[in-house]
Amino acid sequence: MDFFPSEEHQLIQATARKLSKDLLEPNAEALDHGEGRDTLLANLKTLAENGFMGLNLAARYGGTEAGTVSFALAIEALARGCASTTVTVSVTNMVGEVIQAVGSDEQKAAYLPKLSDGTYPAGAFCLTEAGAGSDPSAMKTRAVKDGNHYVLNGTKLYISSAEYAGVFVVWAVTDPDAPKGKGISCFLVEADTPGLIISKAEKKMGQTGSATNEVVFEDCRIPATAMMGAENDGFRVAVGELAGGRIGVASLALGIANQAMETAKQYVKEREQFGRPLADMQGIQWMIADRETDLEAARLLILQAATLKDAGQPFSKAASMAKLFASEAAQRATYTALQLHGGAGYIRDYPLERYARDARITTIYEGTSEIQRLIIARETMKAV
Repeated sequence: MDFFPSEEHQLIQATARKLSKDLLEPNAEALDHGEGRDTLLANLKTLAENGFMGLNLAARYGGTEAGTVSFALAIEALARGCASTTVTVSVTNMVGEVIQAVGSDEQKAAYLPKLSDGTYPAGAFCLTEAGAGSDPSAMKTRAVKDGNHYVLNGTKLYISSAEYAGVFVVWAVTDPDAPKGKGISCFLVEADTPGLIISKAEKKMGQTGSATNEVVFEDCRIPATAMMGAENDGFRVAVGELAGGRIGVASLALGIANQAMETAKQYVKEREQFGRPLADMQGIQWMIADRETDLEAARLLILQAATLKDAGQPFSKAASMAKLFASEAAQRATYTALQLHGGAGYIRDYPLERYARDARITTIYEGTSEIQRLIIARETMKAV
């Protein structure tokens, strides 16, 4: 087992850290206050130009071909600077991967270069609905065949990057009489398609700089060639891509947590009470030790899942373990970091309260912690 990153991994990680520090971090506070959208879009373009929007895509489509381990390292590094920007990077990479995995040659050629080079600022997934969150097989959005077209009707919720996505991967029921989860298909819908409506923007607790919207389909007419993969096989595609997306969320959570703890460690070294630095006090040291152990364990779980995915091995259980542990560890780390700042951590002069709010969603999206436990238990019992 090799625990040492390759030269390519180190280069990608170092580049991501520099871009995170130079571009993302200076805009993070503005995004959190509802400003800085133009800078966000400019930063997304720069990230694309540096290869971060197609980390696991083939070079012939403008991708980096760097693999999942590089993806995880990059997302962790970028999230240190701005979680709102990084979630767009993570989701866009996964949109590219699903197109590469199940799209036709024509679909790959049409969309992957635009995701890779930043022509599209982002890609988006349209899966969740009001009655189909943890159970996406219960979705109600319909796609009805009409000659050489399909007509989409329905509403999707909590769609990341919807306001600036260039292409949407959309799941809809194509056979309502099929057993649950068996009659769902997957489509590619371009942003300017009539009948695709970007509706209300959600007002969120954290990651407020990342647009999250309701997306409505009203008699949205798309060519039959917009279907990805086989008809009625879309649910299998969704389940597979959610597993890959969990590596991204785990890495994002780890990045937020690491940045919070780095900020806290610097603070306790400088802050004095009772005539000595806080860092000299055993109680403080033990708090830091517990969180450092948490984050190192999270890092190893993430790299295990990413390595399995790159090797073409089953990785669903490993991805769920990484996502569960890293996201829960991020809650502990951000709140510990805030506590180490005392009253200063509770005011907006310091970024600790933003880190805590940004980390909170990582236990929810791409499958809640409770769903991850169900997946882990199910996969564990299969081997018994």
